[in-house]
Amino acid sequence: MHSKSYALEIISVLSLLVLSGVISVTALAQSDVQRQTIAVTYPLDETIEVKFRGTTLLPRLKGEAKIRRAGRRGTRVELSVENLPRATELGGPYTTYVLWAISPEGRVDNMGEIKRSGSFIVDSKLDVTTPLQSFALIVTAEPHFLVRTPSRMVVLENLPPRRPGKADIATVSVNYLGNTSDYFKDAHIPQVADADYRKTPVSLLGARQAVNLARYAGAERDAPDELAAATAQLEEAENSWRLGKNEAEVDSTARTATSLGARAEEMAEIRKTARSRRDEIARRDAAVRTAERNASSATQQIEEIRRSLENERRARELAERDASSAQEQNRELRTEVARLRDELQTVRSEGENAKIQLARIEGEKQAEAQQQQRVKDQARQRENEAALRTALSRLGTVKQSARGLVVILPDSIWSSSRGSDLKPGFSPNLDPLAALLANSPEYQIRVDSYTDNRGDSDVLQQLSQERARAIADRLQSGGVDSGRIQSNGFGASQPVAPNTTVAGRLKNRRTEIVLEPTAASAAVR
Repeated sequence: MHSKSYALEIISVLSLLVLSGVISVTALAQSDVQRQTIAVTYPLDETIEVKFRGTTLLPRLKGEAKIRRAGRRGTRVELSVENLPRATELGGPYTTYVLWAISPEGRVDNMGEIKRSGSFIVDSKLDVTTPLQSFALIVTAEPHFLVRTPSRMVVLENLPPRRPGKADIATVSVNYLGNTSDYFKDAHIPQVADADYRKTPVSLLGARQAVNLARYAGAERDAPDELAAATAQLEEAENSWRLGKNEAEVDSTARTATSLGARAEEMAEIRKTARSRRDEIARRDAAVRTAERNASSATQQIEEIRRSLENERRARELAERDASSAQEQNRELRTEVARLRDELQTVRSEGENAKIQLARIEGEKQAEAQQQQRVKDQARQRENEAALRTALSRLGTVKQSARGLVVILPDSIWSSSRGSDLKPGFSPNLDPLAALLANSPEYQIRVDSYTDNRGDSDVLQQLSQERARAIADRLQSGGVDSGRIQSNGFGASQPVAPNTTVAGRLKNRRTEIVLEPTAASAAVR
């Protein structure tokens, strides 16, 4: 192939299962889903321009990169991202963004943190180099900038070049699992965003998460000195921030704390692995000692057998004196042994048949019990669905859709047309519904909020997110597990009526509660 040509390689990336527009802590409970992304083999000494698109997490996110491979000096990537919000707004443990290069063989390269500045949404740039030649580029939200593997919170991925020229195209399968740590799925992860998180430096939030990850990895046991150093450095950064010191000084101290926290996490994992290896060796040594004791016991048994053989020899010499009688007795014994063997084979055969019959009966009983349970589950689901329909009808208009049961809440439930606080008289109406949902684990709950198009689109998006979160918080406080609730703010992006009339805008200002049956409950139906 010509040195100036490059090949587009389609690689499969196993990433987050994120429903469209979901930006909440519930992303921690995502499952593996096949994702298609683009890998490019870049030619030597030629600059290639690549566009990026946002995933369903941040669909408005845009970016572009200029990429040039210069032989042994590596491949240089100049990335520019538009409309980059704070990573803390995604919830969970995320504080910052990291650019990753993923090769077709599954090798990942942390190319650095994408920093942002300003008060709300800004453009960000990154100029880095990777030793890889063929790779895909993705941007993920991370707890801090020194993580070793990417999380599944993919927010941006590259597209194929618009003008590939005469390049050959090949298809390659690549397995990319992302960070599968249970830390990202733990519903009790402390939120990094405190009350004034908009003012708190990203580096300080990342340092907190680095120390949290180290503790989660077992550093308190396996790397206490490293954890103590990271904790002390984090406390120094926290004090500098509270005392109002220069932000650059706070940033430097916090990044040192992040580095120490990452080191403590790494050492904890290494020492834990070493300890497990030592334990395994100890178990093997114990097994060897046991085998040696068994060998000694076997030697004693051999001596006993030898004495028995000697006694047997003597007895045989005595028996030979009456050969005729002994031979006759032997013939009789052989006949008896053959008869007993036949009886034993018959008994074994009958036993096997009995076992087969018993297994068949047990299988029939189990199938009957499962059928009875399915009937009970179906009856319970019908009762729950009827109760849910009654409870939902008290809140608003109820309809059945492909997604499940949907209740449309009117705009009048809010304290004002642009407020995100529920009217005091409406809040208690959600308590009976919350109690029913808490006892109905066969449903996943989605809260989707929409607005009309009057006003700034970013403000409307934020308002719809806050309204959806208010309903979700009310259901959670009523006893519904937070892992079953997803809240989405769509702003003015999905109108159901024209925004040119008052009636149309009123219809568009709505909040929907969607009850989606789980896969298990759908199977019972």
